[in-house]
Amino acid sequence: MATKIRLARGGSKKRPYYRIVVADIRAPRDGRFIEKIGSYNPMLPKDSEERVVLNTERVQYWLGTGAQPTDRVARFLDAAGLLKREARNNPKKAELGAKAKEKLEMKRQAEEDAKAAAEAAAAETSEEAAAE
Repeated sequence: MATKIRLARGGSKKRPYYRIVVADIRAPRDGRFIEKIGSYNPMLPKDSEERVVLNTERVQYWLGTGAQPTDRVARFLDAAGLLKREARNNPKKAELGAKAKEKLEMKRQAEEDAKAAAEAAAAETSEEAAAE
């Protein structure tokens, strides 16, 4: 059976609380799970000890049996020193989308047109001043 270490949401509306659980990958997010191995309370400050609580022995056992952590849980495990998380690289993240590129190009074109018109007007006024 393929298992995942993931978050199961609890708490009330706008007050999330998560259990860190080991579940079958086919089970619903908040549904049936095999074992609860920790908790995560995002409402607590980031430096609080109770924000992420893990049962390290059980986490190591499940990682040993082949359970795959989700991205968020992998961050928690990396912070606890239980798993080495690979750094991700997305070079296209900073690139603009097609519409944004089009808008930027139109803005540049408008600025160039305005600059050319201002230079033409300045040249015309200097010619009139020279003629007088």
